[in-house]
Amino acid sequence: MEGSKKAALIGLARVLAEARVPYAIIGGVALQIHQADPRTTIDIDLAVLARDQIPRDRLAAAGFRRTGSFANSENWIGPEQTPVQFTDDVALAKAIGRADEITVESVKLRVIGKADLLREKLRAGSDPARRRSKRLQDLADAHSLVEQDPSLVEGLTEVEKHMLDSAP
Repeated sequence: MEGSKKAALIGLARVLAEARVPYAIIGGVALQIHQADPRTTIDIDLAVLARDQIPRDRLAAAGFRRTGSFANSENWIGPEQTPVQFTDDVALAKAIGRADEITVESVKLRVIGKADLLREKLRAGSDPARRRSKRLQDLADAHSLVEQDPSLVEGLTEVEKHMLDSAP
């Protein structure tokens, strides 16, 4: 995990735990946690069950500032200028419930599990609404997860296996 994001991650985890908001860290930070290969990312992506659960007042009190709201996400910036994106994508609801817990500096962080992260990377990599460069990165991330843990393929559907096999 990149050191520059550690303070923001710990702050977010504390606020979300105090507010009892179910969440999972997703995206590039989750990939950093689950694999040995370095992976850079600009922001912290978090999945929540519903955006109305985001504890906005508590986040603001902790030094986070809301910067925008979009169809499927709400964006914030952390006290150290780390971008944070919350999504309430229903496709991630079960993954939130199955999230792994890790401890960083005595604070529990909830991270999407490897199998769910793989499925999410395949889904994002096949979404035509996403920029091509993002889709290619998602598919590369999916391949990286499988290269480090080939047993992950066993949990994929035939459609997901085909997405993985047909990726550039």
